[in-house]
Amino acid sequence: MFKVGIIGATGYVGVELLRLLLNHDQITVSAISSSTFKDEEISSVYKSFFNKTALICKDKSDVINRSDLIFTALPHGLSEEIAEQAINKNKKVIDLGADFRLTSESTYEQWYGKKFIYKSLHSKSIYVLPEFNGNKIKDYNIIANPGCYPTSISLGLMPLLKNNLIHTKNIICDSKSGITGAGRGLSLKTHFAEANENFTAYGVGSHRHTPEIEQTLSCMANENVEITFTPHLLPINRGILSTIYCETKDKLTLKEIHAIYIKQYENEEFVHVLPLGQTAEIKHVKYTNNCHISLHQNYRKDKIIIISVIDNMVKGSAGQAIQNMNIMLGIPQNTGLKLIAPSF
Repeated sequence: MFKVGIIGATGYVGVELLRLLLNHDQITVSAISSSTFKDEEISSVYKSFFNKTALICKDKSDVINRSDLIFTALPHGLSEEIAEQAINKNKKVIDLGADFRLTSESTYEQWYGKKFIYKSLHSKSIYVLPEFNGNKIKDYNIIANPGCYPTSISLGLMPLLKNNLIHTKNIICDSKSGITGAGRGLSLKTHFAEANENFTAYGVGSHRHTPEIEQTLSCMANENVEITFTPHLLPINRGILSTIYCETKDKLTLKEIHAIYIKQYENEEFVHVLPLGQTAEIKHVKYTNNCHISLHQNYRKDKIIIISVIDNMVKGSAGQAIQNMNIMLGIPQNTGLKLIAPSF
């Protein structure tokens, strides 16, 4: 059985990976690490694992040595060194951070304040949104897993961009995320009294997912795409709802656009285009690897309004990483991900 490890297992993304991987019947979790809880059982950090696993948080080198594939669930700037060590030992890496998402070093330095440490690694890596370029994954041993906002926005726009149907310079992306998107570390904006009964924009005009979104959309369109992106923090635990506004090049009916989306995603396990007249909601994708998309027009019929919803911790991070792993291993994409949202 294929052995996988998690470095950064006690953050929200890492522990969500562990929760899902323990139910995967084609792999075994061989080792996990945490710099904060080294030598502690994961069940002492998260009681939900009590009597479910006896895994102990070890050093990152232990995870590399004992695993065939390593998930890195770390802040930006920490995964490159781990990937270098892993690749030198003929291991595979799926990075859920930002170290390998941007192809341009100058763009990475502009938005993250760092240069590439191991430049040669970046030619050996690929950014994979499974529904867009999952067919390329087997040629690489380092996979950059997409961010949460980029996933919801890219899936929402892909059919229009691939078919050259919209103007690419005036796309507006307005996204709302649950608090888990801010991570497990304490900050003023995630304190209960600050977040509860509140709704606020953040990173206005400067959020680090902006270049990743534009890079992905530009690849889909085969031309430069520019967006205006504003994220917001919702007083809920998990979920993302992106409302996307764009203008078609030619007059198209909503029925015609809907047919294009249905055709694009008809063979995709996790992307579901709702019937016209319905509106995508976060609660219908909670705890799943699904993306729900609903399509709308303004009353003048000159703007398309797309609503795209995902669970930011599953399709927006851990679940999509497992989907990428499944493709890499040549097993069905839905293995370990046959999840249904609660009804209430």
